[in-house]
Amino acid sequence: MTHEHNGTEPRRWDPGVHSYASMGYYAPDYEPKPTDVLAMFRITPQPGVDPLEAAAAVAGESSTATWTVVWTDRLTANSHYQAKAYRVDHVPGRAGEYFAYIAYDLDLFEEGSIANLTSSIIGNVFGFKPLLALRLEDMRIPVAYVKTFQGPAHGIVMERELLGKYGRPLLGATIKPKLGLSARNYGRVVYEGCRGGLDFTKDDENINSQPFMRWRDRFLYCMEGVNKAVADTGELKGHYLNVTAATVEDMYERAEFAKELGSVIVMIDLTVGYSAMQSMANWARRNSVLLHLHRAGHGTYTRQKTHGVSFRVIAKWCRLIGVDHVHAGTIVGKLEGDPATTKGFYDALRLDHVPTNPANGIYFDQDWASLPGVMPVASGGIHAGQMHQLVDLLGEDTILQFGGGTIGHPMGIAAGAEANRVALDAVVKGRNEGLDLIKEGPDILRRAAAINRPLEVALATWGDVTFDYASTDAPDGVPTPSR
Repeated sequence: MTHEHNGTEPRRWDPGVHSYASMGYYAPDYEPKPTDVLAMFRITPQPGVDPLEAAAAVAGESSTATWTVVWTDRLTANSHYQAKAYRVDHVPGRAGEYFAYIAYDLDLFEEGSIANLTSSIIGNVFGFKPLLALRLEDMRIPVAYVKTFQGPAHGIVMERELLGKYGRPLLGATIKPKLGLSARNYGRVVYEGCRGGLDFTKDDENINSQPFMRWRDRFLYCMEGVNKAVADTGELKGHYLNVTAATVEDMYERAEFAKELGSVIVMIDLTVGYSAMQSMANWARRNSVLLHLHRAGHGTYTRQKTHGVSFRVIAKWCRLIGVDHVHAGTIVGKLEGDPATTKGFYDALRLDHVPTNPANGIYFDQDWASLPGVMPVASGGIHAGQMHQLVDLLGEDTILQFGGGTIGHPMGIAAGAEANRVALDAVVKGRNEGLDLIKEGPDILRRAAAINRPLEVALATWGDVTFDYASTDAPDGVPTPSR
């Protein structure tokens, strides 16, 4: 909608309603600066809305614009603070959808604050009426902004040094059932899993401090189980004690108690919010305690292809915030996870320099400037029979968590843990010998199972279990310029 001025487009400072593009929010000749924050949105305009104007509107509404001309813009360096849509592409094979690339000057953001960054980039704009749908697909965080964040409290290298575990993925298990166990029975599951060969056991996202098991009791019995398993095996073990609570003050109290008990790790849920996550990351570094993040709730806005925020963006925000672990998909499990998309998540979390690769959903070069890497966690419907696929697809710097695939073992929890550890060690040995894991992995597992009864039973129980569904979030290939 425009305000006519003598039959022509209005001048920039004429009062009234102008197009966002005419106010400078679409700038196809703009060359992004190395210090700009860059965002790529998938936009689906309402019928009749020009895609260039839609892109300009996203840039405007996520930076300085409002619905009409305001004279106070003249009191600022207006063009400096305007976000600029500098490129708009058709989404290959998706009629009515466009990739809009938008540049934001670094001055628009408070240093070291994900809360401020997200209030700007995804604040009001997702409710903008001229858009049928909007999705934030990717971001480029400039080194100048990266360096204002602490980053992971420890990172992959330091975590391995703290734990003394090298050369293989780490193994974990989520306690099942998630809810309802007494503290003593819960601690027994922790002991059995760690004694059987796991590196970690973990609380799940929704176990906090319910009437059937208050947090302090759980922490005491869990650490009793961990310490007994350490004594029995001679290996350092841990349990992710979930300190998620109603207030940050409560979270600090729980984390301090976990530290006093000697826990090497605590856990938080994504639902606590970015500011609380960042506070806990700072606490974790000060106290030399690893910080695990469960991405609870992310699927409400990351899963759908046309609207929300891609998890690759959440992964980047989490690396800046400073967690040591984050759940990032399994590909072969029960939860959403396209192989190429998941590879992009893992690269964003682990690599120091991530090159542009639209085939994996990566639309910008990302330089982390030595910010430590985050350990991705693979969890959700995986079992020992998939070990060769998991190691081949996800690599060494990852945590493989088998909940039901440990605790559901017919011979018991310790046997389930042993099956997973034997399977992992056999597959890593095969990889180190140069074997093709995808081709020869099943044979590797069968040979190991011939001399290990728990693995033999695990393969017989779950060997044919798969979750084959089409992904809702596969990349759309290489975008091609449209205008």
